[in-house]
Amino acid sequence: MANWTEQPIWHRSSRCSNGTCVEVARAGGDYLIRDSKQPEAEPLRFSADEWHAFCDAVRSGEFDLR
Repeated sequence: MANWTEQPIWHRSSRCSNGTCVEVARAGGDYLIRDSKQPEAEPLRFSADEWHAFCDAVRSGEFDLR
């Protein structure tokens, strides 16, 4: 894993009932994303601007595939 000054604190959705979920953590001003089934794998890293754009798109229904 990359060098961070502090160990990231990982969070997952309260709707994650089976433990196989996406987890999110902050590292400085960036956001880290990982698969809870593979916590040792290098997480994806996004800037705050990228993360907020993604969250806004989710809220607006841009990814609603129904």
